[in-house]
Order: sequence, then C-alpha cells, then structure tokens
Amino acid sequence: MTEIDMARIAAGSVTLHDARRKVQRRVELESFEIGVFPVTEEQLAEIIGENARYPRRPAADVSWLRAIRFCNAASEWEGFDPAYTFDGEDVTWHIDSDGYRLPTEAEWEYACRAGSTGPHYGPLAEVAWTSADGVTAPQDVGAKLPNLHGLFDTLGNVWEWCWDLLDPARYDSYRVFRGGGFADDAWSVRASTRRGGAPRMHHDDVGFRVARGGFDGMDAAQGWSAVADQQRADTDGPLPLGWTPRR
Repeated sequence: MTEIDMARIAAGSVTLHDARRKVQRRVELESFEIGVFPVTEEQLAEIIGENARYPRRPAADVSWLRAIRFCNAASEWEGFDPAYTFDGEDVTWHIDSDGYRLPTEAEWEYACRAGSTGPHYGPLAEVAWTSADGVTAPQDVGAKLPNLHGLFDTLGNVWEWCWDLLDPARYDSYRVFRGGGFADDAWSVRASTRRGGAPRMHHDDVGFRVARGGFDGMDAAQGWSAVADQQRADTDGPLPLGWTPRR
C-alpha cells in the first residue's frame, strides 16, 4: 500500500463548542498521530482493489462505515491491531489499539488549529480549496499551504469524517465530519464548524483522514466517551419544534 504519511501531534488541550446546546468544553489530549493528508483515491483503491481515476485527490464519496473498514484493512496490511470490531453496523472502538482509526472530534480540531485561535490557520485562499476557487471536484492533496503541524487540506477540499456522534438526541447515529469542502463558502470552512451524516451516507465532498494512538482505559479517550454519548442521547419531555423523532 502507498505509505500513509503521519505527523506526531504533541499533547495539549482544545475547547470544543456545541452551537445547538450552547455549551463548550475543554478537552485534554494525549499525544497522537494523524495523517499529513486526507486518504487519497490511490490509497483507498489499493485497499479495496479498484482503480483510482485521480490518484492524488482525496478519496471522496466515502461513507463513514467504509472509512472505518479502510482503517481496519490498512492496520492489518501494516501489521497493527485493528482499532474496530463490528456487530452488524454497530462499531466498537478498542481504544488501546495501535491501528489506524478515525480521529476523535477533539483530535481533529486540535490538529487542524495547530495553535491558531481564529476560524482559519492562515489566509483561506492560501490554505483551503473552497467555492472561491471555482473548482467542481476535489483537488490533489498538498497543493495549498499546510498548517503549523505540517498538515495539508484540513480546511477545504473535502470534509473529513471523525469518530464522534454529531448529536445523538436529534440525529441518532449520525457521525461528525469537519473542515468544509471545495464547494463551501468561507462560513462553512472553519476549524469549529460541525456537520454530519448517517454512517452509510456518502457525498462527493466528504472524505477522511486517519489517526493512530492507543490509550489506557475503556470506552473513553481523547474527548470521547460512551457514557457521554448516552447522556447526550437522553431527552426529557416533548421534542423541540422541527426535530425529527429518532427511530
């Protein structure tokens, strides 16, 4: 398989914002690794046995579940312990695994910001492919400037799946994607913007970037916990106007 370039991110902290619930929380992170680039068409094709039309473009039109399966396949290819097990479409993250995985939402934002505090880590035209560029598809990775961690395309080009649930009270199993895409304007291409979709959903501007790093404990790591997911899924009383009931 074409090598996945990884960057080591030092331990630190990041503040996450939840616009719907109007809350913010500070997350302390241990050191971890994250992809220098989004996973490319070439890398995805090598794992699943297909041809890549545009080898250096980010792999897009990829569902969350497919991204999860790529992580396990890449781990097995390189001799790491797979990070995930499956029970149908229920996925368990084994947080002590050293295999490839999707970053948590906290890891993703911390890595993207690279110490910056504004919405972008540099002038948007120089660091991100957005609607202002007038392109109609993802562009080759690495063509814009990186952030101070040496990561390319965390903003713009394609949205990137994360491990976390978006808002389980309102959207049930929807997973987060971050960063904005080639068709989005500046308001969406920000380090703090949260969007999401169902695990089987796929769009031409959604891809992913892998992370690595195992941690002590169970069902909680790097800003995510199963208990917190359950608490966020609980709702008391009638649903607010406009909500779709969970099924």
